Amino acid sequence: MLTLSRLRLRTSTMRDCPVCEGHTEHRTVWRKWGYPILHCLDCGLGCTDAAGFDPETYYTADYFTGKHRDGYGDYVGSQAVLRGEFAGIARHLRNCGAAGKLLEVGSAYGYFLEAANEAGFHSTGIEICADAVAASKSRGLNAHAGVVTREFLRQHGPFDAVAMLDVIEHLPNPAPTIAMLSESLKPGGIMTITTGNWSSLLSRVMGSRWRLMTPPQHLYFYSRYSLATLLANHGLEAIHATAPWKKVPLGLMAYQITRRLGLPLKLPPWMSRIGLPVNLFDAMRLTARKEPA
Repeated sequence: MLTLSRLRLRTSTMRDCPVCEGHTEHRTVWRKWGYPILHCLDCGLGCTDAAGFDPETYYTADYFTGKHRDGYGDYVGSQAVLRGEFAGIARHLRNCGAAGKLLEVGSAYGYFLEAANEAGFHSTGIEICADAVAASKSRGLNAHAGVVTREFLRQHGPFDAVAMLDVIEHLPNPAPTIAMLSESLKPGGIMTITTGNWSSLLSRVMGSRWRLMTPPQHLYFYSRYSLATLLANHGLEAIHATAPWKKVPLGLMAYQITRRLGLPLKLPPWMSRIGLPVNLFDAMRLTARKEPA
């Protein structure tokens, strides 16, 4: 992020902030791929000015198969690596005391749902990509197409746990979504979220070249403070925060590097089946508990 003195050199505008819950001053800090990137001067939340962006037409099978400038090179081909990573997150939820019904928002092809079921949860997923939902259902998973609504949550909840893994940065309206999810959690229920950390050292050093600065798919850029504040606004108290190591598919790393260099190379499938332990300390996992009744 930029210092306040440097921010004063940028264009200023007033806009709604989902963390501050009101109209606050924002400064434009960069333009990335044609999209203005703004910064709330009150809470530090970053956001992409992506008017007209339609998630339903963007998050199709192409997003998971390397046909976008960002996204995944071969999500299905990486499933062995992803399953191992997701099993660790399911264990983390159990260690936080969660058990019973779990909802995953943005369940993709269902690999975390499977890991959660194996850990003893009764899992439900909701996902915007119809192809991913169909693939999940074909394996007997309880997955549904669409976005979070109160009707969906009333039908399938209440839940003991909610997981959003690299999803919240994609949400056009994060505050109403968090509010609905919090309402659907049982008292004492657990929510865990993974996302990039805009206040990390790597993000500050790289600026607009940060690897997670990828508009329009990433619409918001959180610090640990802004994410914890957003959750606290809706009755969720942060109980655990970390910058976790994770195994990343080699194919995904190669895909992202070659795309950044403008080299859309076709990568061999075996690269997606190899996972390398990585921690750039620019991503976070924040876990919160709903206040008891």
